[in-house]
Amino acid sequence: MTEKRIILEMGTGNDLYGQDYTKAARRAVQDALHHSSITLFSKLGISHEDMRVQVTIGVQQPEAVDCDLVASDLPRGRAFVRAVKGGLDVEDAGAGTRHVIATAAIEAYLPDLTGQFVAS
Repeated sequence: MTEKRIILEMGTGNDLYGQDYTKAARRAVQDALHHSSITLFSKLGISHEDMRVQVTIGVQQPEAVDCDLVASDLPRGRAFVRAVKGGLDVEDAGAGTRHVIATAAIEAYLPDLTGQFVAS
């Protein structure tokens, strides 16, 4: 069955002192989730388990993100997380550290239910 994207939310997160890409990614996901309030499921009687959630994390060092840990933060649906080159590192040359900034895009997909509902 084909799917349709029903939700797109974006967020940003950072780790200013720990230089931890996973922590910044998790904060970006939480930021995106806090922008959503979806009543579609309860109104139409659709199970959250029918939803596929695709998360894309942008950071300067994608290999440093624990994608399984980020996926565990998603409260509903079947989560798939990938990390790609993006985000921003801000170097603090004086301290010899960097501030890590991550971006997250969360996309939610449901099976295409075209024609199964009628507006009343």
